[in-house]
Amino acid sequence: MQDFRRGRHSVSLLTVHLVCVTKYRRRIFDSAALNWLAGHFRKVCETVDCRLIASDGEADHVHMLVEYPSKVSVSALVNILKGTSSRMLRQARPDIARRYYKGTLWSPSYFAASTGGATLETIKRYVEAQRSAPSSPS
Repeated sequence: MQDFRRGRHSVSLLTVHLVCVTKYRRRIFDSAALNWLAGHFRKVCETVDCRLIASDGEADHVHMLVEYPSKVSVSALVNILKGTSSRMLRQARPDIARRYYKGTLWSPSYFAASTGGATLETIKRYVEAQRSAPSSPS
């Protein structure tokens, strides 16, 4: 059985695949920087009651898989992750900070895709079949 988040008024299991790209796709990250970012993203996620499931990337972008509560919006989560990582990486790695574009690490845009086990077609059939499903006895 999956570990659902249980709140006062909700039960959820929300995961999102995020991709953040450096400003103008500059090739900024080396392996050590990607490892540092993964650790930083993990700490930040914990502070906002999220869980970083996976993180990796290449020289010009990072991918993250994050499980988050329904009270946290994806845009707010991305804002926190990008804002803190830019500032903290600049302090931890001055050699990388010189490669930022005019002091900016991240492009203002990002990619986000919800994840899940069932296809949209399966969920659509399930939802459409609700009215014809036999009701459970009270």
